[in-house]
Amino acid sequence: MQIKTLLTAVLLALMPALSLAEGCARDQHAQSCATGFVWDNDTGGCVEQVTG
Repeated sequence: MQIKTLLTAVLLALMPALSLAEGCARDQHAQSCATGFVWDNDTGGCVEQVTG
């Protein structure tokens, strides 16, 4: 029974660190598009670049 209690205590102690690491995944990252395409904020994706 002591082993279960110890494992539970260790797991609960590590939970805040795991949740902080997951929070970093929500940061915005720079978007890059293929040559001839540009990022369009309205559609949230790459669209063909129109020149002229």
